Amino acid sequence: MPKAPVNGTELSYRDSGTSKDVVLLLHAFPLHSGMWSRQIAALEQRHRVVALDYRGLGKSAVPPESFSMAMLAEDVRALLAHLRIERAGVAGLSMGGYLAFELYRQQPSLFRGLALCDTKAGADTDEGKAGREKFARTAIERGLGWVADEMLPKLLRPDPDPAAVKEVRALVSGVAAAQRAMAGRPDSTATLASVTCPVQVIVGEQDGLTPPAEAEKMAKAVKGARLARIPGAGHLPCIENPDAFNRALTEFLDSLPA
Repeated sequence: MPKAPVNGTELSYRDSGTSKDVVLLLHAFPLHSGMWSRQIAALEQRHRVVALDYRGLGKSAVPPESFSMAMLAEDVRALLAHLRIERAGVAGLSMGGYLAFELYRQQPSLFRGLALCDTKAGADTDEGKAGREKFARTAIERGLGWVADEMLPKLLRPDPDPAAVKEVRALVSGVAAAQRAMAGRPDSTATLASVTCPVQVIVGEQDGLTPPAEAEKMAKAVKGARLARIPGAGHLPCIENPDAFNRALTEFLDSLPA
């Protein structure tokens, strides 16, 4: 994977395909761009697909202490400028959805379309923020093995495929700063209401972290938004049921105006 020195850090990224139609994939917590491997393979014949590792996650440089969602969005914008990309269809899953909202606030002209996958618009409650801070401190103390054990039951459906468990465990990366960034993110409900580009909402039917009810609320908040439920999947339908997920995402991206 190439790396780009941008915005005071070094970002690792994947860049596949040669089409003028660009797709930007924003990954979930606590994973990295490798979670999109099946989607990149499905999309790269008709689209140029860019997927990055956020600072502190995957193979990107580790931040000194903490960062914010605003800083991550600035990183994305700097990387796209480095790659000379001005417009893209954007898909964000979980934390990637939070980042997509921030990116939209900063640069709405970037978006040809927006796919919100297994995410939500609302900010964390005080209790939720406290839980993220506790998680961040424990992750620092106990390491990535503990993170994987803690997160796997939340990310996958109740009866996960052993192959999916193995894959997600391998994807788990650095986490403390990312948890704090998510805790500090603003409420994006108003942002969702302001989105004017085409919107696709996708959710795993067995998602316990951001359940289908959250997806339905987001879809209702945007005129003309589509909603797709992915059977046999929890919070990571891109891994647990990639065929159905890819169909929903590909149909949406292929329909976007130039």
